Amino acid sequence: MNRKTVFLVAISVCLVFRLAECFDYREEDLASEERLWDLYERWRSHHTVSRSLTDKQQRFNVFKQNLEHIHRANQQDRPYKLKLNRFADMTNHEFMQHYGGSKVSHYRQLHGPRRTTSFMHENTTDLPSSVDWRKNGAVTGIKNQGKCGSCWAFSSVAAVEGINKIKTGQLVSLSEQELVDCNSDNHGCDGGLMEQAFKFIEQIGGITTENNYPYRAKDESCDSSKMNAPAVIIDGYEMVPESDESALMKAVANQPIAIAMDAELNHGVALVGYGATVDGTKYWIVKNSWGTDWGEKGYIRMQRDIDAQEGLCGLTLEASYPVKLNSDNKKAQNRKDEL
Repeated sequence: MNRKTVFLVAISVCLVFRLAECFDYREEDLASEERLWDLYERWRSHHTVSRSLTDKQQRFNVFKQNLEHIHRANQQDRPYKLKLNRFADMTNHEFMQHYGGSKVSHYRQLHGPRRTTSFMHENTTDLPSSVDWRKNGAVTGIKNQGKCGSCWAFSSVAAVEGINKIKTGQLVSLSEQELVDCNSDNHGCDGGLMEQAFKFIEQIGGITTENNYPYRAKDESCDSSKMNAPAVIIDGYEMVPESDESALMKAVANQPIAIAMDAELNHGVALVGYGATVDGTKYWIVKNSWGTDWGEKGYIRMQRDIDAQEGLCGLTLEASYPVKLNSDNKKAQNRKDEL
């Protein structure tokens, strides 16, 4: 499996280094069409997946193709195993239409080339062999973007939540919906750029909490009254030097990072750590926004230090992070009042 297909495979199945919370199958389930149908029905019941009678045969055929791919992959000597998750009767194309959608490469063309910024983590030395910001309490629980291409907002929010915890000691779940509805330089459920989200948060004087502006998984009108209660401010953002996994490692050692990935840079996620398996395979810890029954309870480990400038699935090409210089969020209301 090449670097461009690894992430796509994970869309329809569970790509894991260890067993995940996904529906399993047995060798005998592949023995006949009847047994495959029985497996499909048990899978639908397990994940509470409803299909119409007219759609069921087509969905079963897709399910069977995905299962065949899973089984072939699991017969090979790879550092992970695949299992069935709740997306297993969708094609990769169908899935990305509903659940991907940051469209970074598309919006990069609209907004011009990557901005060149300073890189405050450049002189970071003595990097730890592993980092996991979840263990430091700097990562909120896995969220679910639903059928809305708002992954760019989840990626951006995860990075802001992380640096706020690091600077203030407080982990606050922030509002993706505010970005979807109010960040006009991005395009809500039709995609956007993480750096534009950081710029927006800085310019308006902060971002409010998820409780104050809950996620709806659809485009709605901007509720400016909820924007009057910002909870976290940032002082700007920086881009990680492109096509440089060592620079990305320095950045992740200091804070969670927003990145785009996949062969076409069409999905926004957050890097929340890195490490290595017992056999020495190096990996990134990726926080996704497709719910907890995908991957490793909502996370995936992507191979690190591969022989490609852009990293696996292009994960070094659009890495960015918010800058927060101190622990003061009280300025947020004052800055908002001045606008």
